[in-house]
Amino acid sequence: MPKVPVELAGVPETLLWTLWYRAEEARRPDTVLEDPLAIDLVERIDYPFAERFGPTAGAVAQGQALRSLCFDQEVRRFMADHPGGTVVALGEGLETAFQRIDDGRVRWLGVDLPETVAVRESLLGDEGPRHRSLARSALDVSWMDEVDAGGGVLITAQGLLMYLEEPDVHGLLGACAATFPGCALVFDTAPRVFTALARRGALKTPGGFVAPPMPWGMDAGGRRALARSIPGIEAIDELPLPRGRGNLWSAVAPLYTRVPIIGGWRLTVCRARFHG
Repeated sequence: MPKVPVELAGVPETLLWTLWYRAEEARRPDTVLEDPLAIDLVERIDYPFAERFGPTAGAVAQGQALRSLCFDQEVRRFMADHPGGTVVALGEGLETAFQRIDDGRVRWLGVDLPETVAVRESLLGDEGPRHRSLARSALDVSWMDEVDAGGGVLITAQGLLMYLEEPDVHGLLGACAATFPGCALVFDTAPRVFTALARRGALKTPGGFVAPPMPWGMDAGGRRALARSIPGIEAIDELPLPRGRGNLWSAVAPLYTRVPIIGGWRLTVCRARFHG
């Protein structure tokens, strides 16, 4: 079967970066994230993954997979509490969460840039009657008109907010809180030291990939200040990453939340709860 050529640049190219890590972790017999579709996609895409991103360090690939698993766990909790509810995946890219955790009832709306949706559709085609993709920027809040909130809504933004300007992050969170009261948004953040490196072009691989600038960063201790600054947000909670294998991800990483100095250097997954 001929491979599907994919040519993306800037922020959209990062979907291939994260896909590569998930697939490499999923290939392990002791993987923390069963993701056969990620492996299949890497094998079907005509793109120099290894040359562009370099060999994956096991700890980095596992960390990426654990981040996705953390999102999966929140979505599973939502599905258990809201059978037939709607998940809105902002910046879905080539995430394969729907295929990993579909319970046969959830309705799923992926929102992403037109060039990204075109890539997803060329590779995955028709994903079934309960999954659809909307070719629209997450900042174009008209996507909210496409959401049936009757059965409950959970919004996810994985690998998205750090690429937005701070006023846009605040505006998007505020619009979600106003439109979907009583619901929640799960998102990840990069610490300010990390985003500063990205702004200087210092996050790069030997193969020539340079991580796009990350205008917005938030240290782990910034959750309360962010919640206070946006009307409609009741609280922002940090979600602990699942324990992985090896000393780093089974023993050291769980300590990060209890050591403030280290905590300022870590990526976090958070849940913003909206006032009902």
